[in-house]
Amino acid sequence: MSFEDFAIAPAPGHWPVPPQDDAPVSKDRIWVDGCFDFSHHGHAGAMLQARRLGDELYVGIHSDEAILENKGPTVMTLNERVSAVEACRWSTASVPHAPYVTSLPWISHYGCYYVVHGDDITSDSNGEDCYRFVKAAGRFLVVKRTPGISTTDLVGRMLLCTRGHFIHSLAQALAGQEGHGTEEERKTLGAEMKQRIADYASDETGKRPGADVWIWSLPGTAKSDPTTDDPGRFDKLVAGDSPRPGQRVVYVDGGFDLFSSGHIEFLKKVVDAEEAVARAQGWYETTAASKRRDQTGSDYSPVYVIAGVHDDEVINRCKGVNYPIMNIFERGLCVLQCRYIQAVVFSAPFTPCIAYLRQLPHGAPQGVYHGPTSFMGLTYDPYRGAKELGIYREIGAHEFADVNAETIVQRILKSRAQYEERQRVKGVKGAGEEAVRKREEMERAAALEKKEREREAGRGAQN
Repeated sequence: MSFEDFAIAPAPGHWPVPPQDDAPVSKDRIWVDGCFDFSHHGHAGAMLQARRLGDELYVGIHSDEAILENKGPTVMTLNERVSAVEACRWSTASVPHAPYVTSLPWISHYGCYYVVHGDDITSDSNGEDCYRFVKAAGRFLVVKRTPGISTTDLVGRMLLCTRGHFIHSLAQALAGQEGHGTEEERKTLGAEMKQRIADYASDETGKRPGADVWIWSLPGTAKSDPTTDDPGRFDKLVAGDSPRPGQRVVYVDGGFDLFSSGHIEFLKKVVDAEEAVARAQGWYETTAASKRRDQTGSDYSPVYVIAGVHDDEVINRCKGVNYPIMNIFERGLCVLQCRYIQAVVFSAPFTPCIAYLRQLPHGAPQGVYHGPTSFMGLTYDPYRGAKELGIYREIGAHEFADVNAETIVQRILKSRAQYEERQRVKGVKGAGEEAVRKREEMERAAALEKKEREREAGRGAQN
């Protein structure tokens, strides 16, 4: 019997996560719930707005079975979706197996008074409002839905192989110099994008500055040269927290497309690795912690993680088809909301050369981490600079190592009939057999091109 069968209230000892006894209800403890399929920035935006309405945020996550019954198949498993929610810096606690129709006994058990949801309508399999009970009780609050992004939108991009979401230059888009519409409309959109970046850079309260945000640039055509030794230029987008005394600064980079449990687990492992280093050096000893509190007023993590996010064209040049499925703005927001990140560099180079690493806003990092992803048959080593500096580190295989943009797309293609029905129900035109066949042909062509690059790289190594 599933937790959803106990939508009225599970018996003590049978709640999916602690506490097992009812918690005191507080108007400062907020509840949100949903599918959270793909951890896109729309989900994060809802959690940020909800978190700002209180001091704690509990996030209910529906089961795969409940979503299938009421909406259609999920792309990500429950464990993968829980991983994404728990990584959001504004989430206090996650509650898996939350009822699809929000239940007053459930939210009260976890001490939440108000339920927050976007200004769109969510219905169950009978067409009834999922929030009808909390609305009737006067315990429902509405926040604005994040425009231009949803799981349905992303599935559509995959099935239709569109590239209209690509951003050529984020700097120009933010300045209103790139995009559709009139000059005034572009400038308005650019200002809204800047504000959203600043919002997502807030700390765990959602109300104070948190992450430091920069954008990197390189003049002329040098940016497309992966072997350049030019340090480039860093421009600050958002002033956040700088490294605190004793913190080790480390650097990671990537596309972070369809930001998922694979990326999240990698970032968590980076933090775990650095915490192990700190533990060996006495960071967690009582006297060391007391000294930090005396000097700064609070204790803090031993690691400061900077994440570099690559441009759309850089990723598409490597992966082809219509990757990335999310553009750099969308991917950057996903990274920014992650609790394991303290700073983000938009438009970071694919090859972080020595000059670039030394020019990073907070100085040369003490570690550069890379995950289990292959280099896709490159004829050069993108991390040569970090290796020469002796700061290159690798994170090995982990539970979600195989979860990435390509595997997520393959899940969609494998069950395309079900997802097209889900799109149809949501009012989105189905991809059709021809469009799906085109996607599959492009994926095969990209795979063949990757193998050819690997063969070329092998021949180069032999020579």
